[in-house]
Amino acid sequence: MQLEIGKIYNGKVKGITQYGAFVDIEGGGTGMVHISEIANTYVNNIRDHLTEDQEVKVKVIGINEAGKVSLSIKKAVDSPAPQQQKGGNRQRSEGGQNRPPKPNIWEPKKQTPPSEMTFEDMMSRFKQTSEERMCDLKRSTDRKNGTRRK
Repeated sequence: MQLEIGKIYNGKVKGITQYGAFVDIEGGGTGMVHISEIANTYVNNIRDHLTEDQEVKVKVIGINEAGKVSLSIKKAVDSPAPQQQKGGNRQRSEGGQNRPPKPNIWEPKKQTPPSEMTFEDMMSRFKQTSEERMCDLKRSTDRKNGTRRK
């Protein structure tokens, strides 16, 4: 059976290591779930989340040139079908219709558009960002040259 990237399969955990778990996929094939793809929370010990011979749902997230299959458990359960969600979790939009809750995603801080800033504000922002960049550049070149201040 040919595995497809993005598709969800049933599998069985066959081996657990410090860095991940090996899963036999139904229909043929074996892949590895990296420790970072096991749960949406920090995983210190894989055995706290998985056991050998445990049935799991996995999503194929990649296949390299050598044929190694990368799997994810958290992405396989991350997107439940709408009928599986509880009605209480939905938010009401302006029209009174239900919509899914807004995902908790980090967004950069909104910056004031240049048209609303004074010249002094723009100069202050420019000075701050250029000083940060110069400091980062100096730190980077010091490391490459092997010199450090004490």
